[in-house]
Amino acid sequence: MNKKLYMVSLGPGDVELLTLKALNAFKECTAICVPTKSEDNSFKKSISYRIVRDALKLLNVTKEIIPVYSPMHFDKQDWINEADILIDSAKKYNSICFVTLGDAAIYSSIYYLLDIIKEKDFTLYETCEVIPGVTSFSAASARVAKALCLGDEELLIKPINPRGEVKTTEILMRPKIGMDTKALGEGDFYTFENMYLQDESITNSKINKVKKYMTLFLKFASRD
Repeated sequence: MNKKLYMVSLGPGDVELLTLKALNAFKECTAICVPTKSEDNSFKKSISYRIVRDALKLLNVTKEIIPVYSPMHFDKQDWINEADILIDSAKKYNSICFVTLGDAAIYSSIYYLLDIIKEKDFTLYETCEVIPGVTSFSAASARVAKALCLGDEELLIKPINPRGEVKTTEILMRPKIGMDTKALGEGDFYTFENMYLQDESITNSKINKVKKYMTLFLKFASRD
């Protein structure tokens, strides 16, 4: 089996909100790296561990569980230590999962870890697959049966207590077929057309004209 690193989103807390991709990653992997805020590497208070444990019971499989001490101090050295555990684990096991609550794209440490792994072990980095999950706010909306946005409404996600300058990533949806995209401005754009369908196309720039109904633009925050 080839080396593989899965970065798996666990969703908001309910094992039934795990995606099939996440469950398949658990079936395929040799070991699962689970973050814990406990210095003794125990999982007594770990929601992530509970979700993983319940998922493995549903799948009727057993996997090696590797604790990853994650003190949540927003400190680079902590991320380096965590990345080192993943790199060392990947040397011992053929394929590993690292799990995160919610969705990896939303305020997760996964991309800090991947930046470090890219520098330290590029071969492992190239094997990585990030598996998305249900966000807490999507689940919250569903629990009360109220839409987050309808028609031409916007949806704003913002940190309540920012540590510094707030940067913005824009999600641009619902374009009209044939529209010119000049009005969207410039920046670190990616264009996603017919995502996950047979004719999927992902372009690491902004396309000039919209050709397909299922077109999504991401204009990423400048992080340099």
